[in-house]
Amino acid sequence: MQSLKIAATGMAAQQMRVDVISNNLANMSTTGYNARRAEFADLHYQQLTRPGTINAADGTVLPTGVQVGLGVRATSVTVNPQQGTLSATGGNLDIAIDGDGYLEVTLPSGSSAYTRDGGLKLSADGLIVTSDGYPVAPEITVPSDTREISISPDGEVYGYFDGEVEAELLGQLTLAGFSNEKGLEAIGSNLFLESAASGQPLVATPGEEGLGTVRQGYLEDSSVDPVREITELIQAQRGYELNAKVITAADQMLGATTQIR
Repeated sequence: MQSLKIAATGMAAQQMRVDVISNNLANMSTTGYNARRAEFADLHYQQLTRPGTINAADGTVLPTGVQVGLGVRATSVTVNPQQGTLSATGGNLDIAIDGDGYLEVTLPSGSSAYTRDGGLKLSADGLIVTSDGYPVAPEITVPSDTREISISPDGEVYGYFDGEVEAELLGQLTLAGFSNEKGLEAIGSNLFLESAASGQPLVATPGEEGLGTVRQGYLEDSSVDPVREITELIQAQRGYELNAKVITAADQMLGATTQIR
């Protein structure tokens, strides 16, 4: 009886949907986090009678045929790149990207990763780094005697020093854009890697090439909508229960068959 296997695929699909929703809710306070959505497609079909088959009795063509589906499968977990709300923090090294684009950071392996988490810090050597200590590319060093840091909307980083009226340019932040940002590979810690699906990054000054601008003293909140996620969770739970009832009904039908004498 195929209904047991079909219902099992439905239960597995709804379980994955719940897993994605729970991850979204767990990250509802994560800076720069974008909500994910599980997507599904139907499985293969048993072609018991193909559409267009000629009826042997009178030679007419069957308009539909008999096709029995074999269940559902997961196709992808898609990132919704909707920008979250910008919240004021007042931090000199807190920056939010207002628009498209990612900050580029350098991993310990020397490869590049990308993030929208603008909660930046200073290392012991004065390098501007992420909360995990990864240097922002291109590297910018802030002298230890810097009194104040100012970051312009186009990414220019200035330092103010005691006894000097004019600010000194310390470096230039850049942003990276992708033709298909949904194709980026998430690796955790708010970081993404370039993939064959995302395409190569287009690195430019903030405000150019369709990229967003930088807002100093702000951080981007998570784009997770708790009300929507709870609604999705209820729907997934009901879908799981309905597939479980199909398994129960199929089991009762098999039980009735075995009792026939």
